[in-house]
Amino acid sequence: MDMNERIARINELYHLSQKRELTPSEKLEQKALRKEYVDAIRNNLKSQLDNIDIVEKDGTITNLGEKYGHTNGQGGTPT
Repeated sequence: MDMNERIARINELYHLSQKRELTPSEKLEQKALRKEYVDAIRNNLKSQLDNIDIVEKDGTITNLGEKYGHTNGQGGTPT
């Protein structure tokens, strides 16, 4: 299921929940789809931020991904 299909299903479940209470399986599906969506957005944002270069006052270039230890999807905190 691609992202557009996930979003459509999330919206479908939301609108359905406005008409009636969702079944337990529908609630689980909705929760899982929302988590997948948020995780995808979060990963996309991290990837974009990791590719930003900052030019410091002294002229050096600092890559945010390298500075904060997030290059190549490694994640974690800086050491």
